[in-house]
Amino acid sequence: MREIQVRIFASAVAAAQLLVPASAQRGHWASPDDKTAQSIIEMERKWAEGVRVDNGVVAGLLADDFQGTSAKDARFTKADELKDEKSVRTAHDCGLDDTKVHFFGDRLALVYGSEHAIGKDKSQPRARVCQVWTETWLKRSGSSPRSIIAWNASSSQPQVTFVAIDQE
Repeated sequence: MREIQVRIFASAVAAAQLLVPASAQRGHWASPDDKTAQSIIEMERKWAEGVRVDNGVVAGLLADDFQGTSAKDARFTKADELKDEKSVRTAHDCGLDDTKVHFFGDRLALVYGSEHAIGKDKSQPRARVCQVWTETWLKRSGSSPRSIIAWNASSSQPQVTFVAIDQE
């Protein structure tokens, strides 16, 4: 019986220790003049516009171990994005819409945003595709504090995708 009590106590202590760092990590929304947030949003803009033209942004934007989930629930990697970046483009009127950055400490940011493009779906060339997503950005170790060069998108998760066909 004593052994069971010791195990329960040890498990409770271990669980309590896991909760302390989680509660100590306070988050804050980036202010409009936050240089790091502005740089992250600019990189997101280039990625969204990359649907229209090969702007070479993916190589420096995505971490080597990047994992994304497409709107069709398929996983993709940085290598997949680099291959896609070199493919033939059919989209136009691409752009980033509303984007907000929420920092957790000085090494983690969640970016909430949306983007749009016309002609992204080759089967419906006049369709306007809108996508809402959440991405995780990490500042990797070994880099200087608040250096935007060190920030990489580490994961991407689309939340909503819908298509509205222009009737013109």
